[in-house]
Amino acid sequence: RHLVETAVRATELTRRVSRPDLLLVGALLHDIGKGWPGDHSQVGEVIVRDVAARLGFGRTDVDTLALLARHHLLLIHTATRRDLDDPATVESVATQVGSVEALELLHALTEADALATGPAAWSAWRASLVADLVKRVTGVLMGEAVPTPPPCEPSAEEERLAVEAARTGVPVIALHTQAEPVGDDGTEPVGVELLLAVLDRPGLLPAAAGVLALHRLTVRAADLRTVDPIGVGPVTLLRWRVAAEYGSLPETARLRADFTRAFEGSLDIEARLAEREAAYPRRRGVKAPPPRVTVAGGSSELATVIEVRAQDAPGLLHRIGRALEDAAGVAVRSARISTLGANVVDAFYVVGTDGAPLSDLRAREVAHEVECVLT
Repeated sequence: RHLVETAVRATELTRRVSRPDLLLVGALLHDIGKGWPGDHSQVGEVIVRDVAARLGFGRTDVDTLALLARHHLLLIHTATRRDLDDPATVESVATQVGSVEALELLHALTEADALATGPAAWSAWRASLVADLVKRVTGVLMGEAVPTPPPCEPSAEEERLAVEAARTGVPVIALHTQAEPVGDDGTEPVGVELLLAVLDRPGLLPAAAGVLALHRLTVRAADLRTVDPIGVGPVTLLRWRVAAEYGSLPETARLRADFTRAFEGSLDIEARLAEREAAYPRRRGVKAPPPRVTVAGGSSELATVIEVRAQDAPGLLHRIGRALEDAAGVAVRSARISTLGANVVDAFYVVGTDGAPLSDLRAREVAHEVECVLT
């Protein structure tokens, strides 16, 4: 049923590709490897080659259809779980896709597949991330140089917030709602950007994540940097992309007050989260599998990527942040949060005390330490 619905969704996107026939056949066959032992994408690639040849497609088209089956999750997984500003991310996708024609087919298939899966799999936020990734990869495939990371200089607003935080000694925040076009039907909010400037100290990420969890704000992405705007000491700038779980956003004054209490240590985040969980006990059902923490080797040259797969829960990002910074002793440079249903796949870009990526051995040790804390 899903394959047929994906093909139906793909018919609405045929004007976006140069080979609509390959898009429709690729949509109908992309998940054909499910039900067989092994990775369904790899198994599906083999099956699609045979089916496409029997249907009379030429060798080049067979290769394209096989690529669609093999990489039909590449764009959505990369866009939601990797740092798009990292050159290694864009270069990796460009290498795997190989051509602009294949990329536009994958882009359309990604959208059709997600829409056929359900509303949780495709949103304005995910659409904007995938579109951004496709734009960057298209440039590389057309001969442009692999984009380099943007300069670490803070923006004018970040500079203003950092100066205020340095002068007053209290957290300073700013909220910005962003809306982007979604198809031909108008606009849809893709989330709220929350900027937080606070005097640098240990444990900022887990504390801030805990406050956001208490206010029922879902985190989609996070970036951190440290500046010294007036020469009196470092200020940490945290840039979050968040969305309200229910209703409207909390008042800025309330957020700021709770950030202040959390950083001072007077707000017991663990106790508050435990109270909320106790008030809304989960229904008994099938026991969730234990968390799995791995090292995504080769994903970045600027940091080590630690990937966490776990059941979603209030304050999970707070717990992971504490495990990384307190138990494992590494610094989180950025994070990408991907939630689908009751499960999350979170990617954390971490560096050691020297600001460099971790060694392979140390990265595996960190992954093991975090997994032990979460289990």
